[in-house]
Amino acid sequence: MISLTKFQGKEFYINSDLIESIEETPDTMITLITGKKITVKETADEVVEKVIEFRKEAAGPPRVICKQ
Repeated sequence: MISLTKFQGKEFYINSDLIESIEETPDTMITLITGKKITVKETADEVVEKVIEFRKEAAGPPRVICKQ
């Protein structure tokens, strides 16, 4: 899950797997796969960067497999 900020200043967490699209109109609008739309303070680039960082952390360190 990633942390974002609503325009009222309230921080919330969203499951990044539910994001269908992100638009800047000029506010950043996130559309979820459910059809729900959420406007956030972060830019589209910031949201994408948070998703990338979350997925890197969730994947964990690379595994090394040695064949014997």
